[in-house]
Amino acid sequence: MIKLAVTGCLGRMGQRIVFLAIKDTEFKISALLERSDHPNVHETLNGINVSSDLYSIKGCDVLIDFTSPDSTIQNLKFCREHGINMVIGTTGLVPAQIERIKEAAKDIAIVFSSNMSVGVNVLFKSVELLARATPADYSVTMTEAHHVHKKDAPSGTAKTLAKIVEDHSSKKVHDIEAIREGEIIGDHEVRFESAEDLIVIKHHAKTRDIFAKGALVAAKFLKGKTSGFFSMQDVLSL
Repeated sequence: MIKLAVTGCLGRMGQRIVFLAIKDTEFKISALLERSDHPNVHETLNGINVSSDLYSIKGCDVLIDFTSPDSTIQNLKFCREHGINMVIGTTGLVPAQIERIKEAAKDIAIVFSSNMSVGVNVLFKSVELLARATPADYSVTMTEAHHVHKKDAPSGTAKTLAKIVEDHSSKKVHDIEAIREGEIIGDHEVRFESAEDLIVIKHHAKTRDIFAKGALVAAKFLKGKTSGFFSMQDVLSL
């Protein structure tokens, strides 16, 4: 059984991760964390105590972290010191922070992805294939849409898609349109266009459960691992 800790547990994503983990017999939720200034910290979630004390996760096997860049780096330091693996889905991290995650992965095992959804990671692979296969004269543009509460724009997923295109071809992504509207969970569309045709590939998230389920798949992937830096592409063998 995997002893699981979830931070940001009272947020939208955190609550869904906890709900799904409780139903999964491979997990035992051993600790729930929330920031100290949250109005509901020190209450309970699904009958489990919520804490703001990082030391409450000592002895856990893996921490799932969908929080903020600064919180993630603080949690990373603690997990590295105490041998706790991590699944990190936090977006908005700057390159220096990502390097710190890679450095910590020398001592603990980490799955880090801008998007934990299985479907989005299939999208990543599909865009890689399109980038490789289409001639250099194809232009590439993107549109991403999320809820009004999302702080970073373009989304981490859109940035990853652009990097995939540019890493696997001579093409540049000329435009990423970022829409913040209503309660949109997550839409991403990539367009490869030439003078002769247009190829459009799109992913639409219906519920946040796709991200929560992916994070739990990643946590299972880390079982028995003691170090290493992994993506969801590694988790899914894509």
